[in-house]
Amino acid sequence: MSEEEEVEEVDVEISGEEGEVPAGEEAAPVEESIEAEAVSDEEGDSAEEVTETVEEGAEPEASAPEVEGDSSPDSGKADSDLPPGADLEPIPVEQPPELDAEERARLEAEEEERAEREAVPSDEDEGSDTEGAPAPVALKGDDRYTATGKRKRSVARVTILAGKGAITVNERAVEEYFPRARHRTVVNSPLVVTGYESNVDVRIRVHGGGISGQAGAVRHGIARALTEVDPNLRGELKRRGFLTRDARAKERRKAGLKKARKRPQFSKR
Repeated sequence: MSEEEEVEEVDVEISGEEGEVPAGEEAAPVEESIEAEAVSDEEGDSAEEVTETVEEGAEPEASAPEVEGDSSPDSGKADSDLPPGADLEPIPVEQPPELDAEERARLEAEEEERAEREAVPSDEDEGSDTEGAPAPVALKGDDRYTATGKRKRSVARVTILAGKGAITVNERAVEEYFPRARHRTVVNSPLVVTGYESNVDVRIRVHGGGISGQAGAVRHGIARALTEVDPNLRGELKRRGFLTRDARAKERRKAGLKKARKRPQFSKR
C-alpha cells in the first residue's frame, strides 16, 4: 500500500469519529434535535422568570375565610338568599292618637278660617291689581247702569249708581247674604280691580242655583255693568275672565232613565 492511500484512510477514520454525516444520508434528525433543545431552553427561562417574581415578594392569593358556625354548603346559600338588612330590627313608629268628633270639627273649622283669610286680598295685592286700570269715572246722581250676570242656573240683575261703596243683595247687606269671605271676595273682585269699590253703590237681585253659583253670577253682572260705565275697562276685565259666562249646568233627566244618563238595571226575569 502506498503512502497516499494510508493518508486517505486516516482522514476517513478521523471524520467518522467527529460525527460527520456521510454523503447521501438525510440530516433531518439533527435539525429536530436542535429545535427540541431551543424549546427546552425557552421553557427553562420562563420557569426561572416565574420563580424570580415569586421570590421578589408577590403574595399568593388569599384563601377564602372560614365561616363560623355551620360549615355545611347549604348554610351559605340560605344567607345569600336573604335580602339586605333582614337581620336589622324594625324601628317602632308611634301612631298619632285618634281624635274625637269635637276635636276633628275644631281642626276643620280652623283650616276653613285659614283658607278664608288667605283668599281675602291684601292691600298690596289691591294696589298691584289697580296699576294697569284707568282712573274711575265720576258718576252723577241720576246715572244708572244695569246688566245681567249668569253662572250655571243662577241669574243676577245688577244696577250700578253713584254712591260710596254700599252693596245690597236682595235688599240685604252683602255681609249678611254672603257670610263667607270667599264669596264676598268673588263679588267684590271686579270693583277692586277697576278701582270702583268706594265710588259706586251696587244693587243686586239674584235667584236660582246655590250660594257659590249666585256669587259667580253677581261678579259676572257687575263686570258687565262696569263696561257700560267705562268701555275702556273691557280689556282688563276680559283678561281676568270676569266677562266669561260659566255655562255649566246640571243636565236634565230623560224619560225612561233614573237620572240624566243613569239607566235602570236590566232584569232578565
